[in-house]
Amino acid sequence: MALSYRPKAGEIPTEPGVYRFSDAQGRVLYVGKAKNLRARLSNYFAPLHTLHERTRRMVTTASSVQWTTVASDFQALQLEYTWIKEFDPPFNVKFRDDKTYPYLAVTLGDEAPRVIVTRNRRIPGARYFGPYPKIWAVRETIDQMIRAFPIRTCSDSSYKRAMESGRPCFPGQIGRCGGPCSQKVTITQHRAIVDQFVAFMANPDPRMVADLTRAMKQASADLDFERAAELRDRIGALQNVLESSAVVLPETVEADVFGIAHDELAAAVQQFRVRGGRVRGVRSWVVDKELDLGMGDLVDSVLQSAYDGAEPPPKEVIVPELPEDADALEQLLSGLRDRGAVRLRAAQRGEKAALLQTATLNAKQALNLYKMRRSADYVSRSRALTDLQEALGLTEAPLRMECFDVSHLSGTNIVASMVVFEDGLPRKDQYRRFNVVDSTDDTESLYQVLSRRLGYLDSAPVGDPDEDETESGDVAARDEDDDDVAESPDPEADDAAPAPRRPGKFSYSPNLLIVDGGQPQVQAAARALRESGVEGIALCGIAKRLEEVWLPDSDFPIILPRNSDALFLMQRIRDEAHRFAITHQRTRRKRDITSVLTEIPGLGTARVRDLLRHFGSVTRLKQATPEEIQAVKGIGPRLAETISERLRA
Repeated sequence: MALSYRPKAGEIPTEPGVYRFSDAQGRVLYVGKAKNLRARLSNYFAPLHTLHERTRRMVTTASSVQWTTVASDFQALQLEYTWIKEFDPPFNVKFRDDKTYPYLAVTLGDEAPRVIVTRNRRIPGARYFGPYPKIWAVRETIDQMIRAFPIRTCSDSSYKRAMESGRPCFPGQIGRCGGPCSQKVTITQHRAIVDQFVAFMANPDPRMVADLTRAMKQASADLDFERAAELRDRIGALQNVLESSAVVLPETVEADVFGIAHDELAAAVQQFRVRGGRVRGVRSWVVDKELDLGMGDLVDSVLQSAYDGAEPPPKEVIVPELPEDADALEQLLSGLRDRGAVRLRAAQRGEKAALLQTATLNAKQALNLYKMRRSADYVSRSRALTDLQEALGLTEAPLRMECFDVSHLSGTNIVASMVVFEDGLPRKDQYRRFNVVDSTDDTESLYQVLSRRLGYLDSAPVGDPDEDETESGDVAARDEDDDDVAESPDPEADDAAPAPRRPGKFSYSPNLLIVDGGQPQVQAAARALRESGVEGIALCGIAKRLEEVWLPDSDFPIILPRNSDALFLMQRIRDEAHRFAITHQRTRRKRDITSVLTEIPGLGTARVRDLLRHFGSVTRLKQATPEEIQAVKGIGPRLAETISERLRA
């Protein structure tokens, strides 16, 4: 299929510029920038079957493309930023669940500045600190700071009445306001304290505590004990403020650290604001990815949005990966600062890399939480199940779904998992694990596992086998991460059962079977379903690369809307099956090597544990020399030689 609006290659300039795709109604669908417009746009007009599914959907929805050439990469970045804000294109990165975070603000434009908690970023002349993850965190900071720097906290109306009447404002009477309205300081003296407050919030300097300590000692020497007690209380308050914010980097560092975790559909961003070497604020949000963006492009979009109307960027911005136009982006961010340039860097080692790793870990947790909350919401679950019913052509909503995944290590230790979702929620007590003794590939493994699982539906009254037995009949080792889930049953154990047992959960019939994979995996599952003789169960597969949903005997996949609740639910089920299979496979590998080691004379359970703990992994232990093994406590030269020979054999 040729795109009618495709321009001729010679018509597209090779200069840097910005392009936009529009539909027949003139709505801008996507805005992008390029160092070479011809080279970039040619990627969109490649044969449709070679394009990523979401890119293919965008170019087939569009009916025209326009471009504007500029003089430099920096100008291209500026124009792209302007157009995204103006047109709000649906295929560009979208920010979701972007909360209005609370800030600590000092109203420097007032005659007597006051400190407040606010979400309003447009107070004239105000200086902002934050954002803070919770409003109580801002109030706690204010409580500590006004003990050290007593400045105004009362409302403007209270201040006006107090100044006109000459009577202290009510917060001043109870020691909660230190402004001129408290009748304790003049406007000039109060402004000096405000300047100290702002300076300390901008850069918490421990040297200020030392200065106050010297002043306290001097006041004590001058017999001004009232002043000394006041300074003592301020020192204690400052120390509390310093202790409440963790020191993560040297005191001179001012940086923003962005941790990003993403998958095919969404990305989570975690921003740590480091000022004076301390984390002074945390912000997190979720980004919808409409097109298939790499980490560099994602960083580009995140940074453009992160500093849109918010506090100016610091001197240093730490990201997981530098985008192609890092120099232009540095120039754009530097323009948002009053003074000094912004340096963009990807930390690879050291303290900053460790902090980036922490931010990334928080982003991963936020992404998982976002997906779990979305799939757990009752309205979203109902919508997801209804959409799945319509997309797959089912007669009823799939209230019980079972998903299967296969995991192996280079063809060995083949295991499979079955996870169960009922009414859109996981039923961990009904998860099952399978061991596959012999198989040629993943499709054959899926066929075996599904044949065994479907075999239960022929004998529903029989129920579950003993859940403490694995495929080989050995006592099962439970997954340490899932103590509440059952082990894989042995389907063939029913043949030897002398009498029927109570109906078991494993024999409940699913409405929908899902396999992790594309057309080959679905065909293998369909063969198992046909041969089992079980009817009334729908089947589909979800391929990870493009998130395509395949049906049996279908030449083309079903493409669910990218941000639909149905796709999120399918993705979560597939990811849960993959996680469950991987954990079981790792458990088996660990158990296998433990069995080998315990067969060696002189090695007990404790020494095996010490060996694995010392080397950290089975691979390192197998590669270790006898001399290295001998370094483990309790392992002599002869025993070390025996261990090395046995593992290499």
